[in-house]
Amino acid sequence: MPFNKNYEKELAFQADRRKATVEFIKIVSDLWYDKSIELVIFRNQLIDRNVSQILNLHEYAGKFVQKPISIFDSVEIAQAIKAIDMPPAKLDIGKLTYEYQLEDNNNLTPRGFITNKLKNASKAENFKPKDVVLYGFGRIGRLVARELMARTGKGSQLRLRAIVTRGAIDAEILEKRAALLRNDSVHGDFSGSVAVDAKKNALIINGTTVNVISANNPEDIDYTQYGINNALVIDNTGAFRDKTALSRHLKSKGIDKVLLTAPGKEVPNIVYGVNHLENNPDTIDIFSAASCTTNAITPILKVVEDSFGIKTGHIETIHAYTNDQNLVDNFHNKYRRGRAAGLNMVITETGAGSAVAKALPNLAGKLTSNAIRVPVPNGSLAILNLELKNKTSIHGINTIMKTYALEGDLVEQIKYELSDELVSTDIIGCSAPAIYDSKATIVRPDGKNAILYIWYDNEYGYSHQVIRLAKYIAKVRRFTYY
Repeated sequence: MPFNKNYEKELAFQADRRKATVEFIKIVSDLWYDKSIELVIFRNQLIDRNVSQILNLHEYAGKFVQKPISIFDSVEIAQAIKAIDMPPAKLDIGKLTYEYQLEDNNNLTPRGFITNKLKNASKAENFKPKDVVLYGFGRIGRLVARELMARTGKGSQLRLRAIVTRGAIDAEILEKRAALLRNDSVHGDFSGSVAVDAKKNALIINGTTVNVISANNPEDIDYTQYGINNALVIDNTGAFRDKTALSRHLKSKGIDKVLLTAPGKEVPNIVYGVNHLENNPDTIDIFSAASCTTNAITPILKVVEDSFGIKTGHIETIHAYTNDQNLVDNFHNKYRRGRAAGLNMVITETGAGSAVAKALPNLAGKLTSNAIRVPVPNGSLAILNLELKNKTSIHGINTIMKTYALEGDLVEQIKYELSDELVSTDIIGCSAPAIYDSKATIVRPDGKNAILYIWYDNEYGYSHQVIRLAKYIAKVRRFTYY
């Protein structure tokens, strides 16, 4: 009965794989909660993942590098990381496992390999945790809150201390705020606990107190009364867009830095990974994280510009509807946006084409852009139609993009997608702001025109860019190995 024997072997192997994954999950948790060392696999998060999710991520990793990435190897590398002394860090175990397999390691143990690879970790600068205040608690505010609290660990980086809203605060309103944080129609349930402390006007998130403060004006708040000092305000209200208005936050006691989650005027507009190093938080107090679309297209445009050169281009964004549109037909200050968002495709403007030039000055005046809002609540697509200076091919441009997604300064920003079946719901929950659809790439026969399809979770991917920039501003970036 050879078929039965083979089947029994397959069952035994799958059981061993899942047992190894359980051990891997424990090591990932121990490293995070005991040492503030976060493991990811080709930038995909591993904390709070279940067995099946981690095995699926290993399959993706194997397809990405075209070489099997075994959970058994990952366990060995994770054990080696746990065995050595190192400061808080973020390490890509997929890349480390892949490199361990590539090297001639006949005489090198996993611990010896890890010690050699991470030898520069000891040079990482020490830093103090940074208090964070969320000014506004809408779509981006709640997602940022979720991620900050889910990744708090020992609190060695960003510490969410307060949320500022307008209007009265009572037990009922606090519970409504808590319910919106717990449950999300797009992103699912929060993987943690959210309780209400009505006496303190606070939310208790994963057992940690986060004050809820009511204020109509930023300068009216004394954050030091809540034990908050030298904090970073993340303003996601959309009410304050220029330097003068945003400077009002700096008049509050306890605040020393401001980050706007929208395009800003007279302040640096940053796409983290592209131009953040050009703006020093020691000398600048107010930053903008630009828009979700700008964060999606700028990393890709940088790769194309650096690799082939761009003469001209047009950007068309197919964007999920947003809260500024109407559910049913009603008056709106902007053309077309008054029509029912869930029933119509709506042509509207976007400043993404010109905004790119703030991060990539070489592209100033070369790009036009427009947008179509479509009846989906989240998950968007940018189509880049680019005239190139130098010839390429589908294989050529895909190879370059895959290289940038694997190594270099843009590995957190670009995810290289391999699937033939990708649709918008598949990209929801991706932490990369730009998801390059390699199967959709078109290049004209003469090699001088390329049409690229860039997916992006306009809420979740953007929120991660906000957090990356916040860590840079707060100077709490850990040692990383990507």
